[in-house]
Formats: sequence, structure tokens, C-alpha cells
Amino acid sequence: MKKVNVGWQKMAIVLSTLVFFFSLPGSAGAWSYKEAARPYAGKTITVLDEITPLQEVMKKIVPEFVKETGINVNIQLLNHFEVIEKGQADMLSGAGAYDGVMLHSAQMGLLLKAGVIRPIDDLMANVKLKSPTFDTKDLIQPAWDTLSKFQGKRYGLLNWNYNQVYWARADLIKHPDEKTAFKKRYGYELAPAETMQQMRDIAEFFTRKKGEKLAGETLQNVFYGIVLEGLKFGTLYHDVWNNYLRNWGGGMFDANGKPNINSKENIAAVKFWASLWKFSPPGQAEYSLIDIPTVMGNGIAAQTIAWSDFILGIDNPEKSKFAGKFAYRGIPKNANFKGPRSAETEPSFIVISKSSKNPEATYLFLQWLDEKSTQERMFEVGGAGVPVLESSWNLPVLKNSKYAELYSAMHISIKSGQAKPKVPKHYQFMDLMGGVLQEIGMGKKTVEDGLGEAQQKALQICDDCVLK
Repeated sequence: MKKVNVGWQKMAIVLSTLVFFFSLPGSAGAWSYKEAARPYAGKTITVLDEITPLQEVMKKIVPEFVKETGINVNIQLLNHFEVIEKGQADMLSGAGAYDGVMLHSAQMGLLLKAGVIRPIDDLMANVKLKSPTFDTKDLIQPAWDTLSKFQGKRYGLLNWNYNQVYWARADLIKHPDEKTAFKKRYGYELAPAETMQQMRDIAEFFTRKKGEKLAGETLQNVFYGIVLEGLKFGTLYHDVWNNYLRNWGGGMFDANGKPNINSKENIAAVKFWASLWKFSPPGQAEYSLIDIPTVMGNGIAAQTIAWSDFILGIDNPEKSKFAGKFAYRGIPKNANFKGPRSAETEPSFIVISKSSKNPEATYLFLQWLDEKSTQERMFEVGGAGVPVLESSWNLPVLKNSKYAELYSAMHISIKSGQAKPKVPKHYQFMDLMGGVLQEIGMGKKTVEDGLGEAQQKALQICDDCVLK
């Protein structure tokens, strides 16, 4: 009997040794994307995404995934509005033209209510698909949770981490004549704005007429203290909501999900925001998120709030003669508000359509995109980017980058931002608020009248507006 026990003990040792050996990296039995993808090799997944400098870099390294896995990836990059229109139409119709569709957090309410996004919990738990080098705890928070979680389920990873930052002309702010004049007028040192109140002072100070002096030079044209997004159909609504309303203690909805547009906090915030328009270019009502970087790159405004990924396309010598002469900070806080700081961010991801016939292959691709090695590769190839992993902030390519100050600003904004509430009728609110805010900025409506009107119309859209 004792000999039998010894035999079993020896066999157990041998088996445990084999298990250990085959789990070692590089061993025949180690997990790899090649082995995990073997059942799906030769299949083609089609992914719809929007075109920004970030996705253009991603598309360059996708062939590396294809080579490693044998899964073909058809990436289609369209503009922001086309991606929303075509992606939603495909998912809502059940056509299934796309396996993966890029979604902004603002789209989640509508598509969750329609039940057309495939949850990924089972895919994340599948040991055959689960990479041992991918750590979900490394995904940046609160971006990932506020974006992907709903009623106890996960609906995707975090692929894009769009964020807004404060952007200013450092050469003007550091100019000795301007610094002396600013301190004499406002009583404190001129520097990139850390508060909303400082941002307004800087906007007022740098607004100059043709023929006046700016940094020792005579202006040939009018110079503006600030430029803001003003286009009704852009991200104007999101900018005002998260950079202003929430920094004044307000917001679009109350704790029960009911519209709360004309609250005293919102009125105060919008009055402040509207006061900035007097220091902005006259055509600002038609400026979109794409126009703002162009205006800054052309050197006709002193400061702005802009999407950081678009800044990456401007702050280089080929696109602007002011490249290297910019300063960056996180979204300024309201010096008079004691609550948490807020910033407009738009955590986004590629979801798996419920109509996809290739969910496993698509998940492998999305997981691969978020691997540390892949994220580092994207920074290497693109020379810049926006982190989705906490560990990426410590990469040498970021720390030693010429954009180090911009990354610091991104980090501050991302920590202060979150995904949009899951509102099925979000785009009705976007249309309503974009129009009202534009008219307020142009002086066609008072803040009280505009927000009062918006509140009445909002209640006709929905009463309990946020999915829970």
C-alpha cells in the first residue's frame, strides 16, 4: 500500500513539473495569440473606427496582429460623424457589416437600451482567450468603469481616451513686457491658467486691436485673448457641461436622472462661459473642434480649451510656426468651487456588435490593442498618443517626449473626467443644448431665458432620462 502511495506521489511531482514547464513563456504549452487564434485563423473581422492621428497610427501596426494570429482585420476609418451614423445604423438594423464598432460614451445609452452591444464578460473569463500579460487593473480609471459597466456587465475595454486640456501661447505668457503689464493690471504673476478666473483675465488682457503692441511687435491684425468651440453640432454641449457646469457644482441631470438645466449653479457657469465670447474671434459660432487647433496654430489667439489628440497634429514645425512655443495645463478649476474638479473627457472603445459572427476573434484583437507591448509600440510608431493604461504614463517615450507638458495636462484632465451618463436620447439633448448655448454666446438670448427654455424642452424629451 505504501509503495502505491509513493508511486502516486512521484507521478504528482512529475505532473506538476510538466504543468510548470509548459506554462513558462516560450514553452510549447505557453499561452500565445497564435495558439489562441488558431480556431479563427483565416477569418476576417471588420472594424469601424474614426480617423484621428491616434487611429492612423493604430492602423499601421495592425498588420503585426494579422501576422501573429492569422486573423485578417479590415479597418475602416471614417470621420467622427460618419462613424456615429454608420456604426449605429449597422448595429440597430442588425445588418452585422461590422464586427467591432467604435463608440463614444455618449452613444451608450441608445445602444444599451436597444440591446445591440454584446457583453464581453464571458470572453474575458475564457481561459483560451485570456492573455496572461493583459492586466485589466492597468486600464485607466474612472474612464473604463464609467464607460463600460452597466447593470453588472462589461461591454468593452478602453481603446481611446480622448480628453480636453488648456492650451496657451507660452511665448506670450513668458514675455517680460507682457508679464510686467499683466501684474500691474491684475496684481498677480502672468502664467498659464490654473483657474477659470485666471483664464478670463488672460483672455481680457491679450485681446488687442490692430496697431497695438503684442510682445513688442505691432499687430497687423486683431489678436484675440481666447478662442472657444461655438458650432452647434460639434462638442460645444459637452465642453460647457463638463468644463463649466460641473465646475460650478451644476450638471445636466439631477440624482434621479431628471433634467436640471436652469439650476442656479448652471446659470452662474454659463454666464461665466458666455463672458469669454467678448474676447474671441467674431466667427466663433461656426468653429468646431477641428477649427480650434487651426486657429491656435495660425497664431491669432492666446489660449483655448482643445482636444489633446488634435493638438498633436498641430504642435510640430510642419503644421505651425509656433510649434514648441505652447504651454499646456489640465482644464482650469473654478477657484470659487470647493467640490471635485471636472474636465471634459470622452473615453471611447470598440464594442463587439451583437450581430457579429466573429466575437472571439474580435475580442482577441481588442485585447491585443490594450496589451502593454502594443500600447508602447503605438507610441513608438506615432511618436505621441494618449494613454489608456496607467503604466503608460511612466514610459520613457512619454517622460522624455517634447510633449511631456502636454502629457502632464492630459493626466490631470483624465483624472478629473468620466464617461457621459447613459442617456438614450443624448443626441436630442446635444441638438437642443448646442443651439441654445450658441445663441447665448452670440448674445441672442440671455442665460436665464436660454436655459429656462432649454429646461422646458428637455422635459418634453424625457423625464427620467438616465438608464440605471
